[in-house]
Amino acid sequence: MGLEEKLPSGFLLTTVEQAAGWVRKASVFPATFGLACCAIEMMTAGAGRYDMARFGMEVFRGSPRQADLMIVAGRVSQKMAPVLRQVYDQMPNPKWVISMGVCASSGGMFNNYAIVQGVDHIVPVDIYLPGCPPRPEMLLDSILKLHRKIQNEKLGAHREEAEQQAEEKALKALPLIEMKGLLQ
Repeated sequence: MGLEEKLPSGFLLTTVEQAAGWVRKASVFPATFGLACCAIEMMTAGAGRYDMARFGMEVFRGSPRQADLMIVAGRVSQKMAPVLRQVYDQMPNPKWVISMGVCASSGGMFNNYAIVQGVDHIVPVDIYLPGCPPRPEMLLDSILKLHRKIQNEKLGAHREEAEQQAEEKALKALPLIEMKGLLQ
């Protein structure tokens, strides 16, 4: 016996946060940042068979100023790390990052001085996508999970503070190679 029953049919009740979340999740523009073999799978996900356009992601943006999602596909070298961070900093807020593939998430099989052991040491990551290389279906699934996360985000000044704290925490994280044992 609430307000819903007293309104005539055809009325929709929602909050501003829910409406803004729905609008934001339906208009995510990805930036191209393909670095290795995972980039081929990312391009396949944008092609006709998988068609990311049905999720509001018509084209991959060439300029970071027009994108709000960075899909880091492949291994990140130490030389590429500052460029990756610069592209991330140029993206408008709110912005999200998907780490696509084992190499982007943890360095993969490249455990040496030239490869960054996890892109989360450079930019804060929202979704980790495992696999070598991950299939386009897996990328689409991670995008749908990101959509759920975007739709449930809060608005206002507290969101910006939480994002800044999460970024600082991610940048201070202990490198995986220095972790000892499974429980740390």
